[in-house]
Amino acid sequence: MMGKIPKSGKSFKGCVEYCMLKEGAVVLDADGLRTGEVAHTIADFDMQRKMRPGLGQAVGHIALNWSPEDAPKLTDELMVNIAKEYLKKMKITDTQVLMVRHHDTNHPHLHLVYNRVDNEGKTISDANQWWNNVKVSKALTLKYGFHMAKGKDRVNRQRLKGADKVKYQLHDQIKAILPTVKSMDELQKQLAKQGISMLYKYKSGTQQVQGISFGKGEYQFKGSEIDRSLSYGKTSKTITDSVQEQQEQQQKERKVQPTSLADQIREVIQQSEQEPHYLKQEPQTQYLQHEPQTKYLDTLNPGIDISDDVDDEAIYGRNRQRKGQARTNTR
Repeated sequence: MMGKIPKSGKSFKGCVEYCMLKEGAVVLDADGLRTGEVAHTIADFDMQRKMRPGLGQAVGHIALNWSPEDAPKLTDELMVNIAKEYLKKMKITDTQVLMVRHHDTNHPHLHLVYNRVDNEGKTISDANQWWNNVKVSKALTLKYGFHMAKGKDRVNRQRLKGADKVKYQLHDQIKAILPTVKSMDELQKQLAKQGISMLYKYKSGTQQVQGISFGKGEYQFKGSEIDRSLSYGKTSKTITDSVQEQQEQQQKERKVQPTSLADQIREVIQQSEQEPHYLKQEPQTQYLQHEPQTKYLDTLNPGIDISDDVDDEAIYGRNRQRKGQARTNTR
């Protein structure tokens, strides 16, 4: 069960005629009203509203909707009792109320028309009705064991009009874009391409974001009003979680990706270099490969620099030739 609340209206005539003159409409209950003639019902509403002439939008209208799965157990009497309990929880009391059941859809629904000018001439507030409606509807659904609708996917978009139609359009478009963006800024840009504005609400005197709203045409809604999952905090978290999930998936794909032949060869070489080689150690004096003389001499006495010794011998020989001395072997 869920209540649908249109914007408060100015004319009882239009609202009452829609409810009472609909084909198959049945008046189930009325409080403070004559229902024998539509004109009498309208006149009674208008009479009481004169107690508060400054209130322009005195028409209260709520439609209570149930799932088709609840139809077998929804008698007229049960619908009236639930409607009265609903109005009490919504603090809509001590005023004129008209209850009319329609049969033009496959889901049971009951229209409630009430006067926002109560029996004492006081105004019945319509502030926070949307949130209160959600809480009360859910509580009654659980209490009476009615079918719990699974999100907004089951709502018939074709029957929506005005603000409700735009609200669901925003819901569907935002939900479709969210998985494709990596930041709130990117979300804002992508929505702008579809004619949707996205505005932040900041804490007074600071740059701390407190909320977010979305708009299309003449309508503007808080994110949480469109859907609880579209509040600033939850929207930001959805994007963060989506980016993290994509990164983890990419890492998994890289791990299982088949390596090239060159990579496989490098892997074999690296493994062979890391493995110990158990070869027979040969004496140091056995030289199977030709090595330069200087390297061989280095192995005999690594403390002597052979290149310097050769240079000294050459200089000593030149000096000996200049003096005419015979060569002597000092080695």
